[in-house]
Amino acid sequence: MSAASDTMPDAAIGFSAVCLLGAPTDIGASCRGAGMGPEALRVAGITQALQQRGLTVHDMGNLAGPSNPWLPAVQGYRHLPEAVEWNQTIHNAVLSALQRQQRPILMGGDHSLSIGSISAVARHCRELQKPLRIVWLDAHADFNTHSITPSGNIHGMPVACLCGHGPRELIELSGSVPAIEPNWIRQIGIRSVDPLEKRFVQQQGLEIFDMRFIDETGMRQTMLQALDGMTADTHLHVSFDVDFLDPDIAPGVGTTVRGGPTYREAQLCMEMIADCGRLASVDIMELNPALDVRNRTAELAVDLLESLFGKSTLMR
Repeated sequence: MSAASDTMPDAAIGFSAVCLLGAPTDIGASCRGAGMGPEALRVAGITQALQQRGLTVHDMGNLAGPSNPWLPAVQGYRHLPEAVEWNQTIHNAVLSALQRQQRPILMGGDHSLSIGSISAVARHCRELQKPLRIVWLDAHADFNTHSITPSGNIHGMPVACLCGHGPRELIELSGSVPAIEPNWIRQIGIRSVDPLEKRFVQQQGLEIFDMRFIDETGMRQTMLQALDGMTADTHLHVSFDVDFLDPDIAPGVGTTVRGGPTYREAQLCMEMIADCGRLASVDIMELNPALDVRNRTAELAVDLLESLFGKSTLMR
């Protein structure tokens, strides 16, 4: 049976097109290679895949920023000035896309760059008085701070920064501190949290659907809970770290953690997000072609992105 050609029209949520933005840097990562992620996604056919969903796609090319100096941490942060510059550039690009009524897809790059993208989304929603919901697909909670991080890598800190716990230059990007409230975010697939980070996560009251929860209740019930309570006016942002997936199917990431969602669980996750009809912006982060096998992980990411934008076996 062939796949149906169902699509999710841009006009359904007030957007005229999809805007691809490449962020070719591993400035916040623990290993090199994520900066090649945008080109790997292009090679995997991201533009053509979205066009097949009936979407108008504008590839804006790659954003520019400082190179990675690959230095040790300073006062708990590695490469903070460079990370700030990259995130400011991303903030401006994502905000510009939203103001043009285009759905931005940020192609990373490491997950520290979501500070810039989500800060822009939060600013946009605040200006339009729209509620914001963030679905954070990841193996890690990303809620470290400079005082508890074991590494100083900023890709382990974006959620904390967005919630107001981080350096001034990053937490103020959205024009409001904090950029988001912890109860706006739902984290799914978590299975690796640093020892001191666990306590901080609990104190902040993050809603986390870890792999034990998914194992016990199933992906369907997980997504029903994660998407519950959204209104017709909600802006839904999906921040997709490729290490969300089990490394058996997605080896091309720098921070693999065994025991992640299977291919079918990931597909159901994406399909249920598409079904809600509120998807308005996306990050695809931490794809590392240097660690991949024949671009397999990039091709899987594009496959899942198609489902996120409405691809399904039958009309539903």
